[in-house]
Amino acid sequence: MKPIRKAVLPVAGLGTRFLPATKAVPKEMLTVVDRPVVQHVVDEAREAGIEHFIFVTGRGKAVIEDHFDIAFELDRMLQERGKDAIYEELKRDLPAAGQTSFTRQQAPLGLGHAVWCAREIVGDEPFAVLLPDMLSKGCMQQMLSAYERHGGNVIAVEEVKPEETHQYGIVGVGETYGQTFEINGMIEKPKQGTAPSNFIISGRYILQPEIFSILEHGEKGAGGEIQLTDAMIRLAEKQSFFGMRYEGRTYDTGSKLGFLTANIAYALERKDLAEPLKAEIARLLNEL
Repeated sequence: MKPIRKAVLPVAGLGTRFLPATKAVPKEMLTVVDRPVVQHVVDEAREAGIEHFIFVTGRGKAVIEDHFDIAFELDRMLQERGKDAIYEELKRDLPAAGQTSFTRQQAPLGLGHAVWCAREIVGDEPFAVLLPDMLSKGCMQQMLSAYERHGGNVIAVEEVKPEETHQYGIVGVGETYGQTFEINGMIEKPKQGTAPSNFIISGRYILQPEIFSILEHGEKGAGGEIQLTDAMIRLAEKQSFFGMRYEGRTYDTGSKLGFLTANIAYALERKDLAEPLKAEIARLLNEL
């Protein structure tokens, strides 16, 4: 069983759910408190032990590459002005030389196509996929623990209300092993009342490299796009898939409500912000 060293982050999306904010600014660079969303996702992967980050980008996303590079003028200014704490924080956030790769998804053909675009950099080894607008603190660490127990392919899942299942990719539940279970089926956005469970695919994956040989056929599914779920269904005919119940809460920062909720939740975890923010929220509520 090979270790998981690489993570693919599909960051080519247009962010249409968050227009007009994302007209000129990539959705992944919108900030949750004082860190871009994509930085939070990279933090999650680094803390879990991921060594190499593969960003699948598109036009207008060069600022993401700049963010994960040295800013010489800024570093010099911080050092000259004695802002050592900020300088050291920026250094800690920066992946080491050679730990980031960037490749282009030249057309918006879906998540499956974005993952396929990373095939040459991933090579013949299992890898992680992290959707960059989903904040799931600690999820990748839980995923890697599940992978060490079971091997194969692992998908993070969360429960939703049964009446909401038609909005998501859904997995079927087989034999259960505590936090994990065998997946005995997958379906993308089933009709209401037909879902095999209320466990949704929540934006974190560990996949074997054989997924690329399926994605290369470019078969289009829902919405006329190359769906990663469709390729996983095909791969599940030959390999085992496990669902990992994420113990935490995911924030969908691609939606306005999810983005606002994430900002509040992450700010309340900060000692320098929690109490002042609570006071401001109370004041706002009293004014309604």
